[in-house]
Order: sequence, then C-alpha cells, then structure tokens
Amino acid sequence: MFRLQRSSWLLAPMLAFMVVAYLAPFLGVVSWSVTLPEPGFGQYKAALTDPLVQSVFLRTLRICGAVAVLSVLGAYLITLIWVRGTPRQRLAIELCILVPFWISVLTRAFGWLALLSNHGIINSTLMSLGLISEPLELVRNQFGVIVGMTHFLIPFAVFPLATSMRNIDERVMLAARGLGASRTRIFWQVFLPMTSSGVVGALILVFVFALGFFVTPSLLGGGRSVMAAELVYLRVFQSPDWGLASAISVIMMVCITALLMLIMRQDRVGGGK
Repeated sequence: MFRLQRSSWLLAPMLAFMVVAYLAPFLGVVSWSVTLPEPGFGQYKAALTDPLVQSVFLRTLRICGAVAVLSVLGAYLITLIWVRGTPRQRLAIELCILVPFWISVLTRAFGWLALLSNHGIINSTLMSLGLISEPLELVRNQFGVIVGMTHFLIPFAVFPLATSMRNIDERVMLAARGLGASRTRIFWQVFLPMTSSGVVGALILVFVFALGFFVTPSLLGGGRSVMAAELVYLRVFQSPDWGLASAISVIMMVCITALLMLIMRQDRVGGGK
C-alpha cells in the first residue's frame, strides 16, 4: 500500500505538466468557441452548416480515409515480411521502419516536392524518355497530399499489425497445413481473419494521426486541398475568426477522442480473444 502511494506521488509531476500544457490550453480553446465574437453556440452552428467548412471536413475525411487504407495495405506487406521473413529480411525491414522516424515531416514533404513537381525527377525522367509530352499534375492536388501522408504514416501502422501477427497461435497454421490447405487459402481464411483486430486498430490509429496533419497538406496541396488543421490556421492568422477556429478545433478533438476510445475498446476486445 505504501509503495502504491509512493508511485502515485511520483506520477504527480507528470500529471501536473499535462494539466498545464494540454488541459488548460484546451479549456481556453473551448471557452473561445462559445464566447468569440459573442457568447453562444453560433460558431458550432456555423462550423456544421457553412458550405466552406463542410467541404473542408468532407475533404479531410476523404483524404484521411484514403491514407488510412493505403497505409495499412502497405504496412501489412511490410509487417508480414518483418514478422515471418528471414533474418536478413527482418533487418532490412527494421531499417526501413526506423529510418523514417529520424527524418522530419518537413524534409519528407520537400523530398516529395522534388520528386513530384512539374520539373521534378519523375516528370523530367518521363519526358526525357518520351513517355509524356507535358508534365503530369502530381502535386498541388489531393494525389500529392495522399502520397506524402501515406509515406509518413506507414511506419505507424506497422506496430499494431506486428502485435497482432505475433500473437497468432502457430498451431492453428500448422493445423491448416496438415488439413491440406494451400498457402493462399491459409492466408485468406486463417491468417488474415486472425489479424483483423490489428488491421482495425491500425486503420483507426492512422486515421487519427492523419486528421491533424498540417505541413504535408500545406506544401503538397499548394492551397488547393485545404484540410481541417490548415483551415484552423487560416482562420486564426489570415482571416481572424478565433471563435470559428476554436469550434472547429473542439469538433476535431471530440472526433479524435471518440476514435481513441474505439482503439482502446478494440484493444481490450483483441486482448480478450
């Protein structure tokens, strides 16, 4: 009992820091959303009914959904090799997973600009080979945003998938082989269903991260694919409307909290299985 109380006191500085650094500013944003420019819930009504804000929300959901699906598809193959490959394959995959964490999001975005822009490496190579007569529009649109965000978020999808794959009972796989099932059938009817909890968790996790992206959509979207986080920035610094920006932020926080609760529930269900 005494040790438990001591450990609780050790957590007190961290809890105090979180209150000061996160909870207090968020409560301030909540207060702005119902007091600026005048008291009431008018800013929430505007956020949910304004055609511009609605279009940004729909674009954000569409891009985040596409990024989540593509990231999990790519991560599934990477994780499969990482968990069930040879030692050399595992080492190579570990490097591919860890190295991106050492590169900033800004550096990656500029790297994709160098690759995808009208005078970038891809367009220049295709034009020099005579495969295209004019540059392809690969950036300053949703395609460029999705590519950049997917590249950034694939490593984050790997970890829940790896946990799910490592928890598979190998005796089930051996039983399927003993019954004469082919590798393809084992994958689709045994392996994939047993990793479904990891797939769902990875989808939700990537979707949550994607909702808050700002730098990548700003650079690769070129102002043509504004997402919710960028809209908040524009409403605060370019066309000052702090009340609406705060309402949008609170709505996003509520959505993210709901998704995080879904992740925790999924984790408990998966653990129970």
